[in-house]
Amino acid sequence: MKIVALFALVGAAAIAVLHFTFPAAAAAGCPTCYGFTDLGGGIYVEGKMPADRRAEAKATVEAARARVRAFYGDLQSSPRVLICATDACFRPLGGGSRGIALLDRALVLSPRGTDTVIAAHELAHAELHRRIGLTATLGKSVPQWFDEGLAVVVSDDPRYLASGPDRCLADPGGDLPTSRAAWIETAESASLYVRAACKVSRWLDSHGGAAGILRLVASGSFKGITGGTSS
Repeated sequence: MKIVALFALVGAAAIAVLHFTFPAAAAAGCPTCYGFTDLGGGIYVEGKMPADRRAEAKATVEAARARVRAFYGDLQSSPRVLICATDACFRPLGGGSRGIALLDRALVLSPRGTDTVIAAHELAHAELHRRIGLTATLGKSVPQWFDEGLAVVVSDDPRYLASGPDRCLADPGGDLPTSRAAWIETAESASLYVRAACKVSRWLDSHGGAAGILRLVASGSFKGITGGTSS
């Protein structure tokens, strides 16, 4: 019992540290500590969310999971999904974005991100990160533009994809940011997502779709993905 108590104490201390350094991760580690209610199946919603909206939120996540599963054939990731009903809930955890993926472990959705497309986008990030592994994820082995473009394609986001055989809404143009920092600096324009989605969709067309991604993951090397710049 003393060992159990010690682990509980260490866990509580870790949550406390994360609260000040990375609150989204702290909330994912202890959703109930941040006022989230467990709906089962790894889904947590803000306690203030009405019952009817809880049912809709759970259905949205299940639909998003189905969309990612349809692309890959199965799901290897099972991240916790935290859904905020108010900006007061999400602002301290994520700020102005619609959703946040925390590696392959969790994702947080804002009130504006509780729809199938946004949820599937974040789940697609988690699934890719799960498949390539923690070392490759933290080592930024996959260029950021490819990670983002793939999430757009998997989620089938109509804002950035055409409905025809060629999904491109615009030519991808030149190089795209490979680092997350560079992506964030330039991603305010929707055109960046359009270009990344186009480049990835064409890559998928020439590499057998999801099978190409699986071969890429199995190879353990992502150096063949070109078309990016670190700045």
